[in-house]
Amino acid sequence: MREARIQTLKEMLAGWPLFKTLIANVDMVLAKTDLIVARHYAHLVQDKELRESIFSKITHEHMLTTQALNLLQETTVRLSNNPMLADSIRNRLPYLDPLNHLQVEMIQRYRNGEEDEKLKLSIQRTINGIAAGLRNTG
Repeated sequence: MREARIQTLKEMLAGWPLFKTLIANVDMVLAKTDLIVARHYAHLVQDKELRESIFSKITHEHMLTTQALNLLQETTVRLSNNPMLADSIRNRLPYLDPLNHLQVEMIQRYRNGEEDEKLKLSIQRTINGIAAGLRNTG
């Protein structure tokens, strides 16, 4: 039964342009995903139990999605069908890590009551910088 469903999905991937685009987009999102950075953002949630509950669900879904994609595409290499995009993302991500860490720090300061205009502007600029670096709207 499971093999038949997998085979149906593979046929859909080969023959349905919309499904192929959906899977390509999931592949791209996973290539851009960094759970270490995500955990850094998760620490903005002060309630540890809530934070761990939600973050464990996110990591579990990430794992399931990755496994499903690996099975469907028959590879563990993200963006194996688009090596130019894979290289582009791989080259951009190291520049985004400092922006992400700065953003988390600035959001924490803002939440702790620091509300000057430079801080707000800096948060907005990190949002724009990260979105531009990921080539997503945010």
